[in-house]
Amino acid sequence: MFKKTLALAALAVAFSASAQENVLNLYSARHYQTDEALYENFTKATGIKINRVDSDDAGILARLKAEGAASPADVILLVDAARLYRGEVDGLFKPVKSKVLEDAIPAQYRAPATPEGTSWFGFSTRARVIVYDKVKVKREDVDTYEKLADPRNKGKVCIRSGSHPYNLSLFGAVTQHLGEQKAEQWLKGVVANLARDPKGGDTDQIKAVGAGECQIAVSNTYYIARLLRSNNPEDKALMERVSVSFPNQASWGTHLNIAGGAVAKNAKHPEAAVKFLEYLASPQAQEYFANGNNEWPTAKGVKVKNPALQAMSGGGDFKAETIPLAAVGANTVKVQQMLDRVGFK
Repeated sequence: MFKKTLALAALAVAFSASAQENVLNLYSARHYQTDEALYENFTKATGIKINRVDSDDAGILARLKAEGAASPADVILLVDAARLYRGEVDGLFKPVKSKVLEDAIPAQYRAPATPEGTSWFGFSTRARVIVYDKVKVKREDVDTYEKLADPRNKGKVCIRSGSHPYNLSLFGAVTQHLGEQKAEQWLKGVVANLARDPKGGDTDQIKAVGAGECQIAVSNTYYIARLLRSNNPEDKALMERVSVSFPNQASWGTHLNIAGGAVAKNAKHPEAAVKFLEYLASPQAQEYFANGNNEWPTAKGVKVKNPALQAMSGGGDFKAETIPLAAVGANTVKVQQMLDRVGFK
């Protein structure tokens, strides 16, 4: 009887462990409703249930630090290269070795490999482009990021807060290309050209161009694609008034930021976590990033079929910068200091 009780107890423990392996705890900064299908498809394919906690990038990193070894998080999804870099530097991610991920994701869209593995992988990109009033502004006056600081554009520029992660990453990239001294002078010129103090999100900047508050704005491409795909008459009228410039096609290329993922340092289900990241690199998931949230896939060989992305980029082909995004993240502390010095709010 005693042996039988022990055997039953062992089976119960084994069953409990097995059941726990069919759970994945996800901390996500991807606040896009269209991602629900991604998670559902993963569960259908693997039987692994996803428990999700939503927050912004900064909130997730702060939570991981506060929870420490007690954190239940298995996978972290963030939407900015600088924050992925910060999570890596702060030791919040568990490096992983996965041939699937290494074969699928180009080196420029993932953390530098170490003997322990790779800390994070980018699964989708969004270009940071220039939107302009096509009646009042010539394309050649907005065909580079440098021209945002050109005196010819004085009083014409709208942009969200310089300290927002999307801008910190853009400015970090410009710093990587121009060097610190020239980048700071450029930021000073951008401030001098502002039509109003920075406020609102990217969609607000595009609408400000449509309303005549400014003539030039900076935006991530997926915001533009949403407006292009909208059935709202006001959105249609707005997008008929503006054009989109992919800057620096004749030099280093347009800046790309990424949304990416990592296994949490204290993941309780590390195998399921790696399986989830590998799923995000699959053609099915990558195509969903493109069609569901208007992002460009990072995985090799995946073609974009989203008509809005193709329309704004002239068929889908444009020159993108090739600097490592980890280097962009490393520049953000310097950039914030520059912003403070030039009075960029």
